[in-house]
Amino acid sequence: MTDQTCPCRAMDAQQLSYAACCAPYIEQRSPAPSAEALMRSRYTAFVVGDIDYLVDSLAPESRYDFDRKAITHWSRNSQWHGLEIMSVEQGLPGDATGYVEFVAHFTSEGERYAHRERSLFRHDAEDGRWYFLEEANRKNAPIVKGKQAGRNDPCPCGSGKKFKKCCGAAA
Repeated sequence: MTDQTCPCRAMDAQQLSYAACCAPYIEQRSPAPSAEALMRSRYTAFVVGDIDYLVDSLAPESRYDFDRKAITHWSRNSQWHGLEIMSVEQGLPGDATGYVEFVAHFTSEGERYAHRERSLFRHDAEDGRWYFLEEANRKNAPIVKGKQAGRNDPCPCGSGKKFKKCCGAAA
């Protein structure tokens, strides 16, 4: 996959190879330089099925209910169509937090989805890494087109939580 276009850039104008884009973060575990870079690499980790990276890039305080089995199933049984970054607020070197709003396009169980979310990331000054903390805008549920998640299904946002304890809690 190293010479192929990176999945995180599939819907953007800039087309970087996987090796030049997300591979250093996913394969070598190099720290992502920004919240956006971490968001892109997390999407790519879903595409390539690197569940350990999803755990490692999740803030430790958010890992308590990560459902590895459900996330693995979702990652492996979905067709990933691309990622669109809608907006970025802060999340650069020197910032403590950052927000990334994105739309992830995928097909699961024959239904096409466009999942929109605004996520909060935090930077850990001690280890120099960015971490995914949580969906930041629970009052406005993510936009999901297609089959809706059931209460006990894994949340389509990729948090690893059940839908009822994550995005479904605001509904």
